[in-house]
Amino acid sequence: MKTHKFKSKSPFILASSSPRRIQLLKTILKDFEVIPSSAEEIQPGTFKPENLVIKNADIKCIGIAKKYPNCWVLGSDTLVALEDLVLGKPNDFEDAVQTLSKLSGKTNQVFTGISLRNQSLGIKRILAIESLVYFKRITMSEIYQYFDLVNPLDKAGSYAIQEHPTRIIEKYEGSLNNIIGLPTEQLADLFLEYSDFSKE
Repeated sequence: MKTHKFKSKSPFILASSSPRRIQLLKTILKDFEVIPSSAEEIQPGTFKPENLVIKNADIKCIGIAKKYPNCWVLGSDTLVALEDLVLGKPNDFEDAVQTLSKLSGKTNQVFTGISLRNQSLGIKRILAIESLVYFKRITMSEIYQYFDLVNPLDKAGSYAIQEHPTRIIEKYEGSLNNIIGLPTEQLADLFLEYSDFSKE
């Protein structure tokens, strides 16, 4: 399904420096500025994964939105969860190996929270999107071979579905872009609700 590309009347800010989010947002929005949030995120353990991504997305969004009240600001946060266990970015290579060992043969959830705010218009929209990733049964040797191709250290869950997925992943359900880091389909639906956004 083709997603529309939009243009915003008001300036639009992405509160993230993630290269993956920047590329994904470019597929649905013509012009925006990147101003990364310096807000301190809530760490796993206090909230369920779907609530945690919502809170962290909004923490990132709100600080920038207060500084730029006449702009649209988008905050986002993505995490990988195995049941209720949050699998963040690995501490080191061995941690990454252990993480993929845990995921082997199992289904994990990927949650992305998005917070879209415009202070001057009094608009605040916050939601979490869930996708599922089904892992193949993978051996230790296959894990090391995968890490020869993919750097796991900057990736939640120690993997990237867009990089050599057939080596470790059987299938996925839901939005692929959500798994990569930004649910563009749902974000485009939000844009459709506001007259400030027009289709190109």
